[in-house]
Amino acid sequence: MIEWISDLLISPAMAQAAAEQPSMWASLLPLLFIVVIFWLLIIRPQMKRTKQHRELVASLSVGDEIVSAGGLLGKVTEVGDNFIQVQLADGVQVKMQKSSVGQVVPKGTFDSVS
Repeated sequence: MIEWISDLLISPAMAQAAAEQPSMWASLLPLLFIVVIFWLLIIRPQMKRTKQHRELVASLSVGDEIVSAGGLLGKVTEVGDNFIQVQLADGVQVKMQKSSVGQVVPKGTFDSVS
């Protein structure tokens, strides 16, 4: 009697399918796919930008014209290990961290703006 009621409510094919579990690889495949997508779209490009910025900071020399991360335009007058001295205007020099350099602009940009 109980089997007849359970067969009526739950078909034997559904009960058997529910008992089978997917393989480990089938359950890990979506997670691996997401990790690969994150690597290609987020992590790898950020690593490239970080490497380019590190090379830019390492190649700074006296006379380079730079724009800081804060938007200040100036000419490098002194280069140290971690800091650089930048001339912002005639008689105005500031010391800033090398890592705050946003970009190096072409020579003559500083003189044309001043």
